[in-house]
Amino acid sequence: MSDVRPFRGLRPRAELVQKVACPPYDVLSLDEAAHLAQDNPESFLHVIRAEIDLGPGADPHSQQVYEQSRQKLQEMISDKVMLQDETACFYVYRLIRDGHEQYGLVASVSLDEYENDLVKKHELTRPVKEADRAKHIEILKANAGPVLLAYRARQEIADLIQRICSSSEPVYNFAADDDVDHCLWPISSPGEITQLQETFVSVPALYIADGHHRAAAASRVREIMRSSNPHHSGDEEYNYFLAVAFPDQDLRIMGYNRVVRDLSNLSVEEFLQQVGQKFNVSSSNRREPEAAHLFSMFLDGDWYRLEARPGSFAADDPVEQLDASILQNNLLGPILGIEDPRADQRIDFVGGVRGTLELERRCSQDMRVAFCVYPVAVEQLMAVADEGLVMPPKSTWFEPKLRSGIVVRPI
Repeated sequence: MSDVRPFRGLRPRAELVQKVACPPYDVLSLDEAAHLAQDNPESFLHVIRAEIDLGPGADPHSQQVYEQSRQKLQEMISDKVMLQDETACFYVYRLIRDGHEQYGLVASVSLDEYENDLVKKHELTRPVKEADRAKHIEILKANAGPVLLAYRARQEIADLIQRICSSSEPVYNFAADDDVDHCLWPISSPGEITQLQETFVSVPALYIADGHHRAAAASRVREIMRSSNPHHSGDEEYNYFLAVAFPDQDLRIMGYNRVVRDLSNLSVEEFLQQVGQKFNVSSSNRREPEAAHLFSMFLDGDWYRLEARPGSFAADDPVEQLDASILQNNLLGPILGIEDPRADQRIDFVGGVRGTLELERRCSQDMRVAFCVYPVAVEQLMAVADEGLVMPPKSTWFEPKLRSGIVVRPI
């Protein structure tokens, strides 16, 4: 079963939502966040990236930054930029980009189910990042950013959500600067709330698509708040986390590309010769791979096509067959010496939404070689999670991105 519950969301006034809503905290550099929030005091970036308001050199993990986040959120509430719904609601969040529509349910999701693996994971978390998000939740007393969840599509849920949306106008309907149309419908009818909860009971599991650190942080905060509450009952808001759940068939994944600073003291000829031992290498005019197990590589102004040789990976293993694993196990690790891509400062990751021109730009600026990776399929992600396994870091880039600040969940 999947335990989802309504909550009293904290939301922007309709006329301000386009100013408030912002990209997630972890897809922007500090400079990008500062630029987007410049001259826009209503931007929710002032809450989720409060270091932009504390001057150059501010430590993003300092107590001062967390207090600044809390202060800004309270200011937005006091100034009635953000208002809390009077009754507990579910929310339908629709995104439209380039003709593609996806409908998600914004809800409170059970941390008991998260800890019992009914909310399934496919990624390890980094302690520093997890601790940062936990502190942010603890100081704000709110989930400021949602976890993106997937579930195997069920027609009765789709029909119910479509019926709800067709019977009323959204409270928000705006086009953001990412060329995505964002719409939101609050659901406050007790009958519709009960129907949604009952239909989700038949969903055997939810899958974290994006937001492992936010979910893990919410679990940490639950432990802190539970230990300090002598009357803990299990129904408190801190026992749940903010999420948006989409049917698997609606989600779109882009490749998550890699750029590397050097060739590990190899000449171009030596490097290409070693790559050729595990890949068929040829010059190419294509900047993006056209199928799984193919890679596009940019080196010294030229694009190459890399095709993984048969036998270079375990085709029946749900993790080893992933293109991120093939690239790591056959090239990045053994040839370029990047054994731990989570920690090695010689590698960086570029979301597919930034395009291949960004890979060329990075190679002209601070990197030497770039790899364009074919997107993971949602079914592959679920297969890895079902086996209790872990995907390589930075395997998936979901588009379109959910905006932060559209619905905040006080705890």
